[in-house]
Amino acid sequence: QVQLVESGGGLVQAGGSLRLSCAASGRTFSDFGMGWFRRAPGKEREFVAAISWRGGITLHADSVKGRFTISRDNGRNTVYLQMNSLKPEDTAVYYCAVQGTRFGLLGRGPESYDNWGQGTQVTVSS
Repeated sequence: QVQLVESGGGLVQAGGSLRLSCAASGRTFSDFGMGWFRRAPGKEREFVAAISWRGGITLHADSVKGRFTISRDNGRNTVYLQMNSLKPEDTAVYYCAVQGTRFGLLGRGPESYDNWGQGTQVTVSS
């Protein structure tokens, strides 16, 4: 059974930084792409970033490009989301997810991911 546990969320002022972590277990971590999504109050879940199984390919949403960086440490079975220059509109629950296909093509759509963490709240005050 796959388990994903996010941590690192919290309250930060606009312009500040946070680093989210997602620890994975129950699957050969290094064989699967990973993604971060978020859901703001009253809005649909949206793609934030994704990273390929070896970490050589990354995707970032236009809204976070240049401010957020996804990375992974396969030795620690952990994926990270470094968030800099945070804005109030980044306030959301952030979820990590693992792709369902081993060595699969990296995707932005939630249908590519078959297991999700419980989420961690990020609140950015103005």
